[in-house]
Amino acid sequence: MTAVVLYPQFSEYELSVALSILMQGGKPVLICGERTSPIRGESGLTCLPDKAFHEVDISEIDSLLLPGCMDVMSLDEEAALFDFLKGAAEKALVIAGISSSPYLLARAGLLKGKRYTVGMVEEARDQTGVFEKENYSDELIVQDRNIITARGRGFVEFGAAFGEALGLSFEKEWYKC
Repeated sequence: MTAVVLYPQFSEYELSVALSILMQGGKPVLICGERTSPIRGESGLTCLPDKAFHEVDISEIDSLLLPGCMDVMSLDEEAALFDFLKGAAEKALVIAGISSSPYLLARAGLLKGKRYTVGMVEEARDQTGVFEKENYSDELIVQDRNIITARGRGFVEFGAAFGEALGLSFEKEWYKC
């Protein structure tokens, strides 16, 4: 099962292709958040998580999908989010973060020793103190072992890379411009 991790001001469009590919591939999805109360995305779409982080049975999770968000630094004090990411990462075969969400992965210690990309300028990356500068890549999408990171504008390619990493059967041509 793929856990889709949501938080306030999440970027809806960054999930669109990945969610469609998960549906095509018949992959079960669990929407989770800090609480089961509605979470409003950056474009105004409100989603209701299936479970709060503490209610998720980590043994059922084999992959994580994280969208970016407008103010990712506002999540710094969300201990439940980071605890969930660390716990799920021990079980997850594939972890995918796009746009600003690789910051959450780095903050949780999941990018240590791994190549990555992120939708943050160098100054902002340096200020966080959680990124390994030598492992940063300017590429649109970076996959290092089980972790996929991408910049927000690469959401189509990101979704396809996630589906491929999960071994899903889907029509890649649906997403070509």
